[in-house]
Amino acid sequence: MVTAYVLINCDLGSEEDVIDALKNVEDVKEIHGTFGAYDIIAKVDNSKIDTLRETITWKIRKIDRIRSTLTLMGIGGQEFTR
Repeated sequence: MVTAYVLINCDLGSEEDVIDALKNVEDVKEIHGTFGAYDIIAKVDNSKIDTLRETITWKIRKIDRIRSTLTLMGIGGQEFTR
């Protein structure tokens, strides 16, 4: 499984609309509103890296009222889950 974390900046006051849109993206597994430099973080999983990239590029980044994103890709073998 390939995992990416997408940090999202959106238009002021549009956080709930963006979160609702993210809920409809199949590979999005978790969504959290955040305080700080970014408004939302989304965890995205897929078994194929190409499909994951397409999801981020063509589905997430095209959501209305998203201003910018920063994607952090997980490194296989360097994870820990409790």
